[in-house]
Amino acid sequence: MSDYPSSKFQRGSTIAKTGLKMGTNYAKHHLKNVLQGKKNNIREVHRKNANIMFNELAKLRGTALKMAQAMSLDSAILPDEFAEIMTQAQYSVPPINKALIRTLIKKELGDYPENIFASFEPDAFAAASLGQVHRAVLKDGTSVAVKVQYPNVRETIDSDLAMVKVIYQQLVQGKLADDYFAEVREKLIEETDYLNEGAQIRFFHDNYSRGDFVTPEWIPDLSTGKVLTMTFIDGVHLTEFLRRHDDQEMKNRYGQLIWDFFHAQINDSYTVHADAHPGNFLYTNDDRLGVLDFGCVKTCPEDFFTRYMSLFVAHFNQHEERMLRLYKDLDIIDEVTDLSESEYAFVNFTRRLGRMFVSPYHNDQFDFGDEQFREEFNVYAREAVGYKEPRGSKHFIFMARAHLGMYQMLMKLDAVVDVRPGKKRLFDFLNRHELIQEGDAV
Repeated sequence: MSDYPSSKFQRGSTIAKTGLKMGTNYAKHHLKNVLQGKKNNIREVHRKNANIMFNELAKLRGTALKMAQAMSLDSAILPDEFAEIMTQAQYSVPPINKALIRTLIKKELGDYPENIFASFEPDAFAAASLGQVHRAVLKDGTSVAVKVQYPNVRETIDSDLAMVKVIYQQLVQGKLADDYFAEVREKLIEETDYLNEGAQIRFFHDNYSRGDFVTPEWIPDLSTGKVLTMTFIDGVHLTEFLRRHDDQEMKNRYGQLIWDFFHAQINDSYTVHADAHPGNFLYTNDDRLGVLDFGCVKTCPEDFFTRYMSLFVAHFNQHEERMLRLYKDLDIIDEVTDLSESEYAFVNFTRRLGRMFVSPYHNDQFDFGDEQFREEFNVYAREAVGYKEPRGSKHFIFMARAHLGMYQMLMKLDAVVDVRPGKKRLFDFLNRHELIQEGDAV
């Protein structure tokens, strides 16, 4: 069972030591190349350093481990070895001490778990950045999942973000950087409030838990700000699914469910599940999509949401004037005319990126295993790193996370999906808001 360093000094020291270990490994590798007069394979060094980083961040949990989750999605930017190992951060983190879990539950719910539940498994079946999850059975026989937050997570958010920001500011500059950090901080604070997450669980259960989708049901009587009890959903994560199944038809089914769930959220609630990584989706025993973890849910302002969705039809129709107007409205550029050289370059990049992004919608079916699409996706992701000044409304962060996460999961599955149901939902939404113009191809 792992210890949990919660003080600012302990956490800062861990991050510093991790950087030193990794830097030493790379220095040794480069020195070896010089002495031997040849280029040795760096992949093993990447793998070794990725393991070091994951193991140390897993000890820290909290905001630090959230970084690892984000890194696991950046498969186009990171070396393959990093992306592969960081995927563990999505649902496979060493649990904390069993005795500490009992103490935390007693503090929050007023008694020890064995007295509250008919049965409670002391070994966590899932552990992630902010908390770990235990199986239990209520006294009425209902199977539930009990999520317990690690100690002092909320108290370490600001100090962890401060450390991250020092690194981040070496990579990006610009007036919007502080806005972006404020948005991330706000979401992290929300994620540490399990009563808020319970309300989000209820919203998604009421609106989506039917047909092909299943979401947990919140048990408010056994929940607090730091303990969350919900009904249990049985199924397998995407990584385990791919280990078990090589059948293309099953992969297509899983991919179709993910595609349909994303597009089901295009509605007048302007609310999306914004933590779209493989650890939060299950393929259930009855061939449905189980959706988990509602700590990071994004409700957008109406004007942002409608403009974001309008970008689809602008790129779909390659309507230059409308694209530029939307870019300005979404704070991507300052002016529609007289673009600076840097703005022109960025607009050109965004135009090409948008064309790639909407390319699946030009078909009735789309193969997300297509090598050309995958390579384009990765090229644009790598190119995006070169633009150091954040551009666009702060609301882009979590909308893009949801959308990019969907595409990355579909590419992992090599899924062939029927595009039409999702496209219909998108264009029905745009029609309701009178955002389709005469002559638009839909």
